[in-house]
Amino acid sequence: MHTIRLMSRTQASDRLQVLTIEDDATIGRHLQAGLQGNGYDAYWRRTGGGGLTLARESPPDVVLLDLGLPDIDGVEVARILRAEQPNLLIIILTARTDEIDVVVGLDAGADDYLVKPFNLTVLLARLRAHLRRRPVVGTDTEPIRVADLVVDIAARRCLVRDREIDLRPKEFELLVALARHPGVALTREDLMAQVWDENWFGSTKTLDVTMAALRRRLSEAVPPPNGPDGLELPKITTLRGHGYRLELPSPT
Repeated sequence: MHTIRLMSRTQASDRLQVLTIEDDATIGRHLQAGLQGNGYDAYWRRTGGGGLTLARESPPDVVLLDLGLPDIDGVEVARILRAEQPNLLIIILTARTDEIDVVVGLDAGADDYLVKPFNLTVLLARLRAHLRRRPVVGTDTEPIRVADLVVDIAARRCLVRDREIDLRPKEFELLVALARHPGVALTREDLMAQVWDENWFGSTKTLDVTMAALRRRLSEAVPPPNGPDGLELPKITTLRGHGYRLELPSPT
């Protein structure tokens, strides 16, 4: 049984807690030492079960998650972590180069991914980029209404009339970015800057996967044609070669 208990930041310091779940001892030790040397409280477990146990005992701020674990597939670990800790930042570490593996991992609830081998400097930059964007910031926290969709920024809730749509953190932030400018075409760069970080570098695949998940959750909330109660939800249009636009429903 694990007996380690991490002190909360109110008990100890303002250092962010990072849990690495990685079965490779060389990588695990390297990440733990590198993170500790850069101001993080870093912890390491070699199995999915061990990582889940520690995450439940002492919820971390960030989980670095290997997909190829010896006991539980990393994708399943991501699903469990996301269900139990909705605001947790999850970054997948994977040696799997097939795009479908990365997409499945992101769709399971991860916020981002890095393909092995990667440089510690790149990981640290990516961590800073994500952590600067949490939670959604902005001086205007009044609820945004677009047709029958209400995005309550202060409460971090998405409602269709009185029905709540359960969104993951990045899905919610992406919807906020779109809903602030209904009918306006936003570039991929605009969205990456607003939802992830203005200095983001690397693949934007995470944007595509998050957008697909957001669309799916909205469509599942109100099946076509606009649900049994005549609900009207805005649609997200893809602008090829440019970005996305939240469409206002056509007047009847």
